[in-house]
Amino acid sequence: MKKALGILLLTMLALPLAAQTDRKELRAGNRKFAKGKWAEAELDYRRGLLKDSLSVPGAYNLASALYRQEDYDGALKAFENRDELAEGTPHAAAWYYNKGDAAIAKKDWRGAVDALRECLLLTPGDMDAKENYLYAKEMLRREQQQQQGGGGDQNQQDQQQNQDNNQDQDQNQDQNQDQQQQNQNQDQDQNQDQQQQQGQEPQMTPQQAKQMLRAVQAKEQETQEKVKKEKAALLKSRQKEKNW
Repeated sequence: MKKALGILLLTMLALPLAAQTDRKELRAGNRKFAKGKWAEAELDYRRGLLKDSLSVPGAYNLASALYRQEDYDGALKAFENRDELAEGTPHAAAWYYNKGDAAIAKKDWRGAVDALRECLLLTPGDMDAKENYLYAKEMLRREQQQQQGGGGDQNQQDQQQNQDNNQDQDQNQDQNQDQQQQNQNQDQDQNQDQQQQQGQEPQMTPQQAKQMLRAVQAKEQETQEKVKKEKAALLKSRQKEKNW
């Protein structure tokens, strides 16, 4: 189920009326949001924020509309400087969840980790938030590792050269193996033809048995890799699409 998918827009927050965005603007934006008119909804939310710049529901809904238009910078900006106000509402967890998701979309891994941690502190049992948090944390670790491991252009060139050399060696080995295998297959075919001519039933050689076993194992490995890739793609899709 998509979390905070726009129609979990913050229209019913328990805030004093004086501190809320004008409900007329908010309701108008929500009606347009429900019809998929993201840009028009954005205008209504912005009008509401002009009347109350500290409105949590107005900022939350504006971020939702901007996210739907793939304006992730704008979505994150809508969340800025309002965390303390959001913490006093029943929707604080959803606020941090969506803020973290916008940060993930922008590849702001540190921002995503911080926001999703706050979400989990409020709702420790939210498995979706936990998955997104672990994803962002892993991406942050990789980013930091790349930054720390950048030893200069020369190191990168040396590493690339080593990789190229290894690939060349592997290619030569593969060619030699292919040639040897071709010769062996030719000898085996000749032996089988001789056996058939002599009225004997062709027998599988140990080499052929090993080849069949390797082929079966390779097929199994290929299937396993395909399943892993499909699971990874599904996780990525869920991470991007479920939140608003």
